[in-house]
Amino acid sequence: MDIKKIAIVGGGTAGWLAANHIGKEVLNRKDISVTLIESPDIPPIGVGEGTVPDIRNTLKSFGIREDDFIRQCDATFKQSIKFVNWMDKQIHGENNFFHHLFDVPSSFDAKYLTRHWLNKRVKTQSYAPDLSSQHLICEAGLAPKSITHPEFEGELAYAYHFNAGKFAQLLASNAKEKYAVTHLHTNVTEVKLASDGSIATLITDKNGELEYNFYIDCSGFESLLIEKALKVPFVDVSDILLVNSALVVQVPTQEGDEIPPYTIATAHQAGWIWDIALTNRRGVGFVYSNNHMTDEQAHEKLDRYLGNSNQDLSYRKIPMKVGYRKKFWHKNCVALGLAQGFLEPLEATSILLADFSAKFLTLRLPSSTSQLQLLEDRFNHAMVYAWERVIDFIKLHYCISDRKDSSFWLANRNDDTIPKSLKDKLTLWQDFPPVRDDFFSQFEVFYLENFLFVLYGMSYQTRSVNNTEEESYQCLKRLKQRTKIDEYLEEKLPNHRELLNKIKAYGLQSI
Repeated sequence: MDIKKIAIVGGGTAGWLAANHIGKEVLNRKDISVTLIESPDIPPIGVGEGTVPDIRNTLKSFGIREDDFIRQCDATFKQSIKFVNWMDKQIHGENNFFHHLFDVPSSFDAKYLTRHWLNKRVKTQSYAPDLSSQHLICEAGLAPKSITHPEFEGELAYAYHFNAGKFAQLLASNAKEKYAVTHLHTNVTEVKLASDGSIATLITDKNGELEYNFYIDCSGFESLLIEKALKVPFVDVSDILLVNSALVVQVPTQEGDEIPPYTIATAHQAGWIWDIALTNRRGVGFVYSNNHMTDEQAHEKLDRYLGNSNQDLSYRKIPMKVGYRKKFWHKNCVALGLAQGFLEPLEATSILLADFSAKFLTLRLPSSTSQLQLLEDRFNHAMVYAWERVIDFIKLHYCISDRKDSSFWLANRNDDTIPKSLKDKLTLWQDFPPVRDDFFSQFEVFYLENFLFVLYGMSYQTRSVNNTEEESYQCLKRLKQRTKIDEYLEEKLPNHRELLNKIKAYGLQSI
């Protein structure tokens, strides 16, 4: 049977990302229709306000202008995640920090400057400044580009922070206007299965019974299709990633307040706090393990973080079921976004994985039901690998910390909580600095540079490897060049809020 009718169940960021990716892929196929079915009664979760640099390519591919995106979604630039107090305060000082920068070093710098840094006798000097000028630019509160740069281009790599609800609206308008995606506001009340166990039809409260050939489950934590209808089991990883709850709040800001060009991730006794500045508010989330801290303690600590603000702030608790589906594709249904699973907000993995999965799906979008089994096997193999590597990367932040001030941090170093794949790498990296060949698959999601910034930002102990005399000379030469680049960028790049105000007033150059 030919696949001519595709349904996406659920809106939000994941649903509308999928609608744009799939709508674009089938735009010239007049025999294929794409319909997004969205409940009018379920508000979006709205906590995924951070991205990684790949989102620029996605927006560009959809034909969305960068200044439209910035204006309509209250967007700000994100150049890094600044990790505060992830290390022992007694050893590294109060408010110790490191940056996971987005501006990746060259292959030479990643290899030889890392060796050079490891050979330094004074380990109090941060790792990131040796690898990229972006460390200085972040700390100076500057933007990654100027008003004269074309859309999606800059002096340094960057992603964004944004209002997730407004972002979904922008994606929705784009999918409907450019890719002819049909939008239905109705609740799916029942899912009917065919005799072979695939999805046959959807029963809705306003549009009756609807039949499609292929279904995308973007229904979030509800997982209406992949879990409730198709009974695909959930792989729980709460024994690896220990945080399982979040208190989220939106904090209004003043027009003149500084906007950090990075996410702030501040560790605490039983988890961490994200702090994301948009143009008119901060999104703050207190992430914690309720096995190591009560909800009341979490509330008190978030109050303290916010300075016991007198503002009338409303906290919202989000329970986090940490894990992923055993299969992401089953029969004629593919799960994307939160329906696939959820790990935790660290490193902005939710939007990253939703975008990554939707792109991969469109590379081999089925045109016939005879193709489904082969494509299902291919998709599941790749995506399970990707999810497992993301778990490794997130766990890395916890298990190499030298904090020992609470049972939470001690538990994260317990050997039983660390996946073997990560343990093997960490054992290797005690003797050898990471190299690109340690990340051999295109489905790694996080690569060499990401691991370097976290490993050595957290002072991981790797045996020193000597550079040759020529390599050492080149390192010193590059560090001197970096000083000049630092000075050039610090003088050229504008204040972050100043640039955002100019973009709103004047726009950016079209590509």
